[in-house]
Amino acid sequence: MGHLRASGYPVKEENVPDVTPVKQRYGVPERLRACHTALVEGYVIEGHVPADLIDRLLHERPKVVGLAVPGMPVGSPGMESPGRKPERYQVLTFDRTGRTTVFATR
Repeated sequence: MGHLRASGYPVKEENVPDVTPVKQRYGVPERLRACHTALVEGYVIEGHVPADLIDRLLHERPKVVGLAVPGMPVGSPGMESPGRKPERYQVLTFDRTGRTTVFATR
């Protein structure tokens, strides 16, 4: 959340005992689920998505449900780890049918 706040996004946190219903409600495919789910201007942001890619999503406005970074890759925002080499990871778009495309690779 600190990454998004530092990038100028207002963040309202809601801790819930079970995030599964939230992810189901907003159409996050099970295979893309991660630790955090956010809503930004009508899009779902799942996991540790870099803020500059959220900016790009909001600028381009593709017809997708949102962006996802499955898992918790080392080096993604909030997952930086001194002494550990950052992992390459994909940021995926997803639609209502669960279809994904690669939006960016980091």
